[in-house]
Amino acid sequence: MSFESLGLSADIVRAVTERGYSTPTPIQAQAIPAVLAGGDLLAGAQTGTGKTAGFTLPILQRLSTTRPAAQAAATPGARPGKSPVRALVLVPTRELAAQVEESVRDYGKYVKIESMVMFGGVGVQPQIDRLKRRVDILVATPGRLLDHVGQRTVDLSQVEILVLDEADRMLDMGFIHDIKKVLALLPKKRQNLLFSATFSDEIKELADRLLDNPALIEVARRNATADRIEQRVVLVDRDKKRQVLAHLVKSGDWKQVLVFMRTKHGCNRLAEQLNDDGITAMAIHGNKSQGARTRALSEFKDGTLRVLVATDIAARGIDINELPHVVNYELPNVSEDYVHRIGRTGRAGADGEAVSLVCVDELQFLSDIERLIKRQLPRETVPGFAYDPTVTPEPIVLGRRQVLGQRGGRRPAGGTPSRGASSAPRGGGAATQRRPDGRGDGHAAGRASAGPKTNGNAAGAGNGAARGGPGQPGGRSANGGGRGASNAGAGRPAGGGRSTQDGRRGAPQDGRRNGGAQDGAAPRGQGGAAGSGTARPASQPAAQPAAQPASRGVLSGLAALFRK
Repeated sequence: MSFESLGLSADIVRAVTERGYSTPTPIQAQAIPAVLAGGDLLAGAQTGTGKTAGFTLPILQRLSTTRPAAQAAATPGARPGKSPVRALVLVPTRELAAQVEESVRDYGKYVKIESMVMFGGVGVQPQIDRLKRRVDILVATPGRLLDHVGQRTVDLSQVEILVLDEADRMLDMGFIHDIKKVLALLPKKRQNLLFSATFSDEIKELADRLLDNPALIEVARRNATADRIEQRVVLVDRDKKRQVLAHLVKSGDWKQVLVFMRTKHGCNRLAEQLNDDGITAMAIHGNKSQGARTRALSEFKDGTLRVLVATDIAARGIDINELPHVVNYELPNVSEDYVHRIGRTGRAGADGEAVSLVCVDELQFLSDIERLIKRQLPRETVPGFAYDPTVTPEPIVLGRRQVLGQRGGRRPAGGTPSRGASSAPRGGGAATQRRPDGRGDGHAAGRASAGPKTNGNAAGAGNGAARGGPGQPGGRSANGGGRGASNAGAGRPAGGGRSTQDGRRGAPQDGRRNGGAQDGAAPRGQGGAAGSGTARPASQPAAQPAAQPASRGVLSGLAALFRK
């Protein structure tokens, strides 16, 4: 089968041939005719199988052979004299947006179609200037697109084709509400295309709401990994992972390695350590500027950079031909992310290798992944780095969530601990620290105890001088409203992170608003402050701070100011 036989024009086929492609992949062979037919489509395929060309090629074909004039005349409220956006492609990340729009430009270089990429992290004015000119195909992330909608710099009233690419990741990232807002701005009569590498219940629910009698295309078993990827697990102690990774890179003479971690801070630290080991490495994640992310990705693609350390979100859109190695330095707590991670290698029919460094804390994550992909991964150890299976597993903290790797990544019943904080489980008991010794990363130690549905006053300790002057609190103090909530013990330390302790569904009361110091408050220049108290049944009303009238006075003063 050739691209010509799929109904594509000679100009588009010419551009595809110049990219080095002569035979369509299975997903392209099925998706291109379905999109050209004009109906809705739900497509699932493994990462790296050519999904992007599966929708960009037929969209280019349709838009280049039809004109929007008739639709513009029939659409009420259309802006006269301004070319409409005819196709909208929504993607979850900046890198993926840039990759998709680059494919549109490359495949459409011989047809008169104009495209634009739109994402956050960069200046908005150049995008506004570009929107004043013709844009047929707009590739955007939901957040920045809604920013332009709010400024009325983009008109979506004449969109003919909507594409949701990497739909599963957009839902994982919490974009469902933004997607609904965008859908409300589009004309009801349009073609909808939904592409996803994994199928979850949320994807099925979204498809039911969005698609009208769609064609269903699956070129592989759901949530499957590519057959050309060699997968293996290296069992290692948690404190030896960096040494094992450096050993694998050096002994195997790996020239291009994509390493995945769970947290941004972990990416930065590992990249620094690898550079100290003589291995060129850079980190890429959401806190990096767009310029830094683009530079790191460019150096990684051209071979200047040996190791790129990335989070799951930032890695979406990293499309590198013949990337040989992917390493899971930390296993993802969401099993579907494993499929996306290793899908960065073994793309377009090339061979690839995926190595997962697994410690005793992550064995349940590994079991969940194997259950998802329906295969058991081979396990091995590295000579010289003995693995001790008798080590006691430790909880894994993910941002504001604490999960237990030995319990399938479930959230503990006690709620959501803050960064650098402790959280008491529902039903009482001592809280679990961010780290076993309660130290590290500038976060202070703290201990809390709370019974079921109680308001507890927790004790906390901070390092250094608490912020705030006389009459001001050193930091936040919270009167929790239920389910094991606890009061913040210490103010923010001058030299480190937060030492607060937040309970789930607690109603925070900031001492600044109440005009006086609460539990844990300390005037400037003093050492760490501590607050303490005892658990109180939920039925007993919480004592109101004595400074409450001062808060009313502040509000009254603000109201008077606005009246002026």
